[in-house]
Amino acid sequence: MASFDKAIPPGGEGKITLSVRTKGYQGEHHWSAKVNTNDPIRDLFYLELKAFINVPILVSPRYVYLHAAEGQQVTRGIEVKAGLEKPLTLEPDQFNLKERVNYKILEVEKGKEFAIYFNNIPGPPGTYVGFLKLKTNYPEDPFITIKIRVRSVKAKNVSGQ
Repeated sequence: MASFDKAIPPGGEGKITLSVRTKGYQGEHHWSAKVNTNDPIRDLFYLELKAFINVPILVSPRYVYLHAAEGQQVTRGIEVKAGLEKPLTLEPDQFNLKERVNYKILEVEKGKEFAIYFNNIPGPPGTYVGFLKLKTNYPEDPFITIKIRVRSVKAKNVSGQ
């Protein structure tokens, strides 16, 4: 959101304020605003806003997409990192793709970093959407929900028949 002085006298000063709602964002982000003026020397310029949004738990990427040909198995992983100084624990709470996806949680660095690997269970062509919800010991972020999308497509006949 932007606010600014509508009119600035020649040789005067003005103020432009940019604000960003960071809810739902994590990590490093960049935003910019294009400013048009009637100044004959500089009629256009950009303001850039850079920020690192600290969150109690950093999840990267925030979703999993498994795309495979029929009968093929694909594995994708995500990282979960503690954003606070206290140790983090993760515990499975809900998972609604048991027939389509397997997952494994590995503790990379005790209480600080986890890797979660997902792989599709080969089956008929189709698209399936679900989630893995993990319970944490952080009251600031008691649950993490990882969205999962699985797409299995009909295998192409490579022999030309």
